[in-house]
Amino acid sequence: MNTPFWGPDFETLAGTDPEIADVVLGELDRLRGGLQLIAGENLASPAVLAALGSTLSNKYANGYPGRRDYGGCERVDVAEEIGIARAKELFGAEHANLQPHTGASANLAAYAAFCEPGDVVLAMDLVAGGHFTHGSRTNFSGRWYRPVAYGVHRDTELIDYDQLRDLALAHRPRMIIAGASSYPRLIDFAAFRSVADEVGAILMVDAAHVIGLVAGKVIPSPVPFADVVTFSTHKVLRGPRGGMVLCRAEHAKAVDEAVHPFTQGGPLMQAVAAKAVAMKEAATIEYQNYATQVVANATSLAKGLEGEGMRAVSGGTDTHLALLDVRPLGITGAEAVRRCGAADITLDRNEIPFDPAPPADASGIRVGSPSVTTQGMTEPEMVEIARLIGRALREPEHAEQVAAAVGMLTAAHPAYPRD
Repeated sequence: MNTPFWGPDFETLAGTDPEIADVVLGELDRLRGGLQLIAGENLASPAVLAALGSTLSNKYANGYPGRRDYGGCERVDVAEEIGIARAKELFGAEHANLQPHTGASANLAAYAAFCEPGDVVLAMDLVAGGHFTHGSRTNFSGRWYRPVAYGVHRDTELIDYDQLRDLALAHRPRMIIAGASSYPRLIDFAAFRSVADEVGAILMVDAAHVIGLVAGKVIPSPVPFADVVTFSTHKVLRGPRGGMVLCRAEHAKAVDEAVHPFTQGGPLMQAVAAKAVAMKEAATIEYQNYATQVVANATSLAKGLEGEGMRAVSGGTDTHLALLDVRPLGITGAEAVRRCGAADITLDRNEIPFDPAPPADASGIRVGSPSVTTQGMTEPEMVEIARLIGRALREPEHAEQVAAAVGMLTAAHPAYPRD
């Protein structure tokens, strides 16, 4: 049996439910056998996964440490208190809430803490790189609130800060959101703070994609500038799937009440503990080195893909992700995903600024370096990955040959090594 790295616990699962055990093994084989380039994914450590699979999963703990709705919370209180203290120290925050189930849940809590239905919220246009919780009509943010969107310059594809200020002055939003899901450049949080102060708005930073780089001290932190910072914990931060909220002390009560009881019931205490584990890992020199390499790898990968005939949106990246326009190759983003998938390369299609294609097709792909960096790959491997992607896109008939080369690369840098 191809036993996963976590060993004995899997034997229990295999003996009880071989069908689900087979799914788990299949996913492990997929991770080990292919290149994982989804920007929002990473490989959580064995310690994080151990906390997720712990007995803390059994405990109802509605409320907060010392003031739960249920008895028997003494041990889970300790886990949450440890996590809160670590978050405050790691990010220099005055208050932290570890309970949101996802990054989207954290965003919902921020809206609930500071806005009323119908309030104007100024956020990044989705086509320019924003997130669906920043005003999409398919989401609570676009149905309960009145979204106004700022964008990027057509020539540079960088945030148009003059437009941001003009829209803020015209619409007087209750809240301004900085942050994106597919914007590869650094964001000027001081500029956002200035505009928010000018119009009396709350400044929310959705740092889901970059918070791990903040923890690793390789990009500027939004915490000194924002009223509230939300993020997911499973991207560069390399924790469990989940969310968190940081805020100024003056907003602590509003944020906590927005998480529970307004938007959530009982927290997932196993996930809270796993977040605490991830933050301990992120406070190390080793993690700082990792975060530095993540950015270096993304930069190298973007340059390599440009060399393969794609256009890097905004000219490159400052972070863990890059956005590439694949139209020069005569294909759509959706077709690029299919061709790469056939060669065991996992990435996602993405709209580019001012994209003429429908979202289901898109003109771009988004690539990220967190997972392959966790596997120990560096710039030389990024050059090879770019070459393999280029061949997969240009020569779909040779997908099996590309997959074989991918297999050799991942064998040398495996996900979850067996020893």
